[in-house]
Amino acid sequence: MDKSVDAGAILLDIEGTTTSISFVKDSLFPYVRTNLYQYLEENWSLPEVQDIVSVLRTQYEEDLKNGIPNVPEILDGSKAESINSIVNNVLRQMDEDRKTAGLKQLQGKIYRSGFEDGQIQAHVFNDVPGALKRWDENSKKVYIYSSGSIDAQKLLFQYTIYGNLSNYITGYFDTTTGLKLDCKSYKIIAANIGEPPHNILFLTDSTKEADAANEAGLHVVLLMRPGNADTDIDFTKYNTATDFSDFK
Repeated sequence: MDKSVDAGAILLDIEGTTTSISFVKDSLFPYVRTNLYQYLEENWSLPEVQDIVSVLRTQYEEDLKNGIPNVPEILDGSKAESINSIVNNVLRQMDEDRKTAGLKQLQGKIYRSGFEDGQIQAHVFNDVPGALKRWDENSKKVYIYSSGSIDAQKLLFQYTIYGNLSNYITGYFDTTTGLKLDCKSYKIIAANIGEPPHNILFLTDSTKEADAANEAGLHVVLLMRPGNADTDIDFTKYNTATDFSDFK
C-alpha cells in the first residue's frame, strides 16, 4: 500500500495523530476536572445543559442494566444534590476513560469556555498546518473522526497554537456516527462523504481503529508520533509514518 495514494478524501484521527496525547491527557482533561462543578452550577438552567444531563441519566440507567459495578448514582433531587452526583459520575467516567455521548458532550461545553477565554490553546504537531494547507491547495477534502464531540473538535482546530485551522476542515464525525472500533462506522462516514471507501485515506495512531477502517475498505496508515503508546503493529499489513510530510 502506497502512502502517497491519490485519495479523494483524507480522514484524520486527532489524539496521537494531529495532536499530542499529552495535550489531551495533561491539559484538556484536567481543565474539565477543575471547572466541572462551576460550569454546571453557572449553566444549570440552560436547555442544552439539561439535555446533556438527560443523556447522562440515561447512560447511568443503561450502566445499571448492564451490570457495570460501582456506578455513581445520578440523583434527581435539589440542584446541589443533582450537580454533586453528576460530578461524581462524570469524574468516574473520566477515570475509566469512557467515551459515552453525555460525557463527551459535557466536556465539549466546558472546553469552549476555556478556549474562548484564552485559558486553552490546542496543540497540533508542527507539520499539521502545512499539510492542511497543501491538501487544500490540491483539492483534497479533509475530515476529522474523533471520540471527542464534534463541538470539541471544531474548537480544537479553531484555537490552535498556530491559529485558526478550521477553514481547512470539510467536516467532522464523532461517536454519534458510530464507535471507532466498528467497521460499520467507517462505511457510514464514506457514504456521508460521498466517496467509495477505497478512495479515502485514514490516518490514525490506533491499530484497532486501523483494523476497523481497513475492514471497511479504507486505505490506512498508522502514525508513530512522539509520545504515542507502543502498539503491536503488523508492518506487512499497514504502512507507518512519523508525520504528514509523505501525504500530498
